[in-house]
Amino acid sequence: MSDANLLMKVRAALKAVPVPGGGDIVSSGAIEGLSATTQGVVRFTLNAAKAGGDPEKILAAATAAAEAVKGVARVAAVAAGHRDAAAGAKPGGHANPFGLTKPSRIEAAGQELKDVRNVIAVASGKGGVGKSTLAANLAVALARRGLSVGLLDADIYGPSLPTLFGLSGRPEIVDGKIIPVDKFGVKSMSIGLLVDADQALAWRGPLVMGALRQLIADVAWGALDVLVIDTPPGTGDAHLSLAQTKRLTGAIIVSTPQEMALADVRRGVEFFRKVKVPIIGIIENMAWLDAAGGDRLYLFGKGGAEQAAKDLGAPFLGALPIFPDLRIASDEGIPLAARDPNATPAKMIAQLAEKISGGFRA
Repeated sequence: MSDANLLMKVRAALKAVPVPGGGDIVSSGAIEGLSATTQGVVRFTLNAAKAGGDPEKILAAATAAAEAVKGVARVAAVAAGHRDAAAGAKPGGHANPFGLTKPSRIEAAGQELKDVRNVIAVASGKGGVGKSTLAANLAVALARRGLSVGLLDADIYGPSLPTLFGLSGRPEIVDGKIIPVDKFGVKSMSIGLLVDADQALAWRGPLVMGALRQLIADVAWGALDVLVIDTPPGTGDAHLSLAQTKRLTGAIIVSTPQEMALADVRRGVEFFRKVKVPIIGIIENMAWLDAAGGDRLYLFGKGGAEQAAKDLGAPFLGALPIFPDLRIASDEGIPLAARDPNATPAKMIAQLAEKISGGFRA
């Protein structure tokens, strides 16, 4: 069985081994078939043609670098001659930052989702509007409707799913595929399960796109009625990669009512329209707070997202007030839609799920 965490540590160590032409043995594609088992056995092949220089010296340096990684018990490495380039891209580099033995490309990523009937992106123009909390609860609510549901946390820099679903530990890797965690009736995966919890990912755009491609194509999603993707705030590399898979059924945009957030909503709607992804609708979150006397306090303004939807000609799916219980359940790792489906916020989210699922491909 593979160890994804050890694999990434070994890959990082190998990136410190230079090649004569400049760069390192990983980025140059000289390391092939890199794997690491839960018993600490690391295996790889050094492509001598891509490494250049003296293959024996480079192999010795690579072996020493891998052996120095904590948790490695044994290294089995060999040097081999040039392989036909037509065999496909090799593990490592921007296209394959996790270093799995089966590289994924944006063209292949969409094909790997051939058994997923609907792929929904949950987006927001800016952070802090409750997008991730809503995506997690929507996924649970859709599962409670009898649908087979997957949830992908695509926020590479700020993954929330481990907290929202109370997940920890490394996922299994079987036959080169990452096995999603099944909880609350939802198959879920996040980069937060593949790296150390306190690790900051100082990755540039190409690595982010490569990681996202692998979270799509190298996870064993199987047959699903819907895959909900919690995207990063804003519009950028991750959103472009998702659009380029040509598998998105549509996008849901979450916003709070104030003008600062709405300006970004308008840009978000325009972005998805430019890349020809349908807008399923806009949800206004934190729309009001119910006061003790029954009054509604509109802390961030009133009806801004609904008006923006009208102005943009986009469907308005509904508004959700501020619910302390929703926040508490999220912090405790049990989505309210699973903990108490009869609670008012859970019922309101279930109504949103009903609206959204009405447009799904059968």
